[in-house]
Amino acid sequence: MTLNRKKEEILRQITVPVFPNRHFDVTEFGADASGKADSTASIQQAIDEAYQAGGGTAILPKGVFRSGALRLKSNVELHIEQGAAIKFSQNPNDYLPVVLTRFEGVELYNYSPLIYAYEAENIALTGKGTLDGQGDEEHWWPWKRGTNGQPSQEKDRDALFEMAERNVPVEERRFGKGHYLRPNFIQPYRCQNILIKDVTVLNSPMWQVHPVLCENVTVDGVKVVGHGPNTDGVNPESCKNVVIKHCHFDNGDDCIAVKSGRNADGRRINIPAENIIIENNEMKDGHGGVTIGSEISGGVKNIFAEGNLMDSPNLDRALRIKTNSVRGGILKNIYFHKNVVKSLKREVIAIDMEYEEGDAGNFKPVVRDIEVDQLKSTGGQYGIRVLAYDHSPVTGLKVTDSKIDGVEIPMELKNVKDPVFLNLYINGKRYDSSEQ
Repeated sequence: MTLNRKKEEILRQITVPVFPNRHFDVTEFGADASGKADSTASIQQAIDEAYQAGGGTAILPKGVFRSGALRLKSNVELHIEQGAAIKFSQNPNDYLPVVLTRFEGVELYNYSPLIYAYEAENIALTGKGTLDGQGDEEHWWPWKRGTNGQPSQEKDRDALFEMAERNVPVEERRFGKGHYLRPNFIQPYRCQNILIKDVTVLNSPMWQVHPVLCENVTVDGVKVVGHGPNTDGVNPESCKNVVIKHCHFDNGDDCIAVKSGRNADGRRINIPAENIIIENNEMKDGHGGVTIGSEISGGVKNIFAEGNLMDSPNLDRALRIKTNSVRGGILKNIYFHKNVVKSLKREVIAIDMEYEEGDAGNFKPVVRDIEVDQLKSTGGQYGIRVLAYDHSPVTGLKVTDSKIDGVEIPMELKNVKDPVFLNLYINGKRYDSSEQ
């Protein structure tokens, strides 16, 4: 099967949910469009009424609405009209009770994501309005390192990871109040048939759009902006059949990061990220444009990134693959085609098995069949940088019909077996493995 046919087959499996023609205006349930009063209960009531009616659309009209945690229900669309905004509470207590979620690839019970769904199907978050998580240097973000006199997440993070390594039952991994693990913004968990379209997402406490263990996900025309710590844009984790298209990213971490669980917990669940299409997006600031990992212990396969534009001196890498022998995982069939990089800071193509812990574990990562074609790039430190293990070299790396200009170092290849370069130009020099 050709790559285009494989991609088209994946797209045919992804359908956008359709909702009954029933509308539930949140102001009719008491929501305050002036932004003065808390509207959590009223917005949730509109969602619940739509659900109980057999499906429909809960609508936020023009105005500012203040809210705590919201939960989407099956067959319900939450529509944020142009000129409408939800400003989410900066009080952690407004994200209780705890829910089943993941923190950096590990399951636990923690503060609810700002917008959450669990085992729902046919759900949507749409409209030209704004979702503002209100993370800032005084709220949520200081928990990363304990700045501004606030506690750090370090103790809780270490405790969670240690629980996972000991296989402590998830029911006993209870955090939330009195703990300091930040929630993510939008998280459907074990859901099917999801649409997130046109909304603007700002300033999440942590990862911004984070579907977990979901199938059939469309993220279309979303603007994701946030420069706090770990404010990744879209992170499909252990998801199948996903399309991310026509989005704008300007983030404090990876723009898009494909994940599948961390270490022992990722291997316990053992569900890969697969059949993910990333096309026609614009990426500004971030650690990576299209990133695979590092929480990738469940593996990944069939990633298509095509027609994306990356342009920022604060974008570290264009294509980034990161794992190690603590994470493990099989990473294969990653296709990076017809992408344009107008500026960036570090590596254009980076495959890194020395990420964080390096070769300190017993779970050999496998990275194979990475194809880059028709890439045009300007700027950066490295053109292609691969740091792999001698006991697990990268195989099937192929870079063709591409032009990489303005890099300080054309290539650093550590443990790459039989790479294929064809009509590849770096800083004007041709690299053609068939002629070597």
